[in-house]
Amino acid sequence: MQAHMNATRVVSLAEKLALFEDTWSPKLVAEVNDMYVKLVKLEGEFLWHDHDWEDEMFFVVSGRLTIRFRVDGAEWESVAGPGEFIVVPHGIEHMPVCAEPTQIMLFEPKATVNTGNAESERRTEPEWL
Repeated sequence: MQAHMNATRVVSLAEKLALFEDTWSPKLVAEVNDMYVKLVKLEGEFLWHDHDWEDEMFFVVSGRLTIRFRVDGAEWESVAGPGEFIVVPHGIEHMPVCAEPTQIMLFEPKATVNTGNAESERRTEPEWL
């Protein structure tokens, strides 16, 4: 019964986002089937990477998110503001960029690694808030 009670509680994005300051380090706030709901603060550039099997959904809570894409030598970008989201399909090389402090809610399969197939010191294990 306790698991059901925790799952049905209201989650305040503002309250959860106030609990941490670090950037590029996703925090877990919920589970939905085989997906995690993560909050992350972003600023600057991440790194080019892709995910073999996992699609990602980046929902912008505040700020402005640019995601650069690269496929077969072609490059383009998508930009989202508050209340908007971008879905990154698996297998597509991408790099998130935020020129200003930006807060994101991610929907990703539980197996998703933040740096995808790229080996980097920026790889982190998400922790629960």
